[in-house]
Amino acid sequence: MKLLVATGNAHKLEEFARILAPMGFQLMMPADAGASLEGVVENGATFAENAAIKARALFERTGIPAVADDSGLCVDALDGRPGIHSARYLGEDTPHSEKIKGLLRELAGVPAERRTARFVASICCVLGKDEVIACEGSCEGVIGFAPSGGGGFGYDPVFYVGDKSFGELTPEEKDAVSHRGRALREFAEKMKTYLDNRETAKGEHNL
Repeated sequence: MKLLVATGNAHKLEEFARILAPMGFQLMMPADAGASLEGVVENGATFAENAAIKARALFERTGIPAVADDSGLCVDALDGRPGIHSARYLGEDTPHSEKIKGLLRELAGVPAERRTARFVASICCVLGKDEVIACEGSCEGVIGFAPSGGGGFGYDPVFYVGDKSFGELTPEEKDAVSHRGRALREFAEKMKTYLDNRETAKGEHNL
């Protein structure tokens, strides 16, 4: 089954593929279908709303089932910021190394016990006009005092779970605990149920 992933981020596509490709999904980026998310405004008030906006737009532009995620970092000492604005924090085109520096500046002087944070990922898949699957995953952690590790992407080097940052984890270790890994596993289960029900209905129709 072809599934368009509403992202231009190759790292994010890899995370989707590690969990969904073994189920037989053929994952594609919008450009593979001659489409783009140009002009799509993520003006939702929540991660779930923004994921739905992207998935719906891509489905309507291509007619191909489309899945989107919206994710971000919510820092308690910053009243939940950057939150849904994580990708646009300090400017959308600002390198993540600079975003991390800005985040650490904002947290200067905040002690370890108050640097709690969580990553959140909402996933929405539009399979048809009235067929939608949605789920969400989160991962609790803390913001370190300095980035560590060369793996992952985005804010991973400064988000610590236990004594390691996401940037220090292997892809498999990260998938096991990450917000997106958890959301994708739930999504995979819901997709399996959807496909099983569709096959059952098809069989009953052919009786």
